[in-house]
Amino acid sequence: MRLMRISKRGLDLIKQFEGLRLESYKCPAGVLTVGYGHIKGVKPNMVIDEMRAEEYLIEDIAPIEKELNKLGINFRQDAYDSICSWIFNLGIGNFNSSTLKKKIVTNASDEEITDQLIKWVNANKKPLVGLKKRRIAEANMFLGYERYYLDKDNNIKKK
Repeated sequence: MRLMRISKRGLDLIKQFEGLRLESYKCPAGVLTVGYGHIKGVKPNMVIDEMRAEEYLIEDIAPIEKELNKLGINFRQDAYDSICSWIFNLGIGNFNSSTLKKKIVTNASDEEITDQLIKWVNANKKPLVGLKKRRIAEANMFLGYERYYLDKDNNIKKK
């Protein structure tokens, strides 16, 4: 079993949804954040440059890669990248206690896995359109094709 690493495409997905903020701010969940969603050791009014944001991103991805590699699963690269993005956004603790992880380790179908992946769209107990868009992008990346979309009322649907 080879150790997997997130690809540039996976990093780009994370960057797309996290956005780059060079000065610390509170994310929608109320957590102090800087760079591409970095939260560890962030202080109010903290300022970084783009190079440091990249370094933080690589540091933040390393434990996620380690956690996924511990599962001993041969993921397709896109599937691996999408799960890295999901864990980056929601945390290893949420992943380890999730039905999503149970589906992955029991070799459930791709559709069963993505059906779990797209359920995580709330911040402070409210669904956010931005999280719905992220989950759709992650699910479609996991599958390798466009299956999920937002309808006109911002509900997640399947094609």
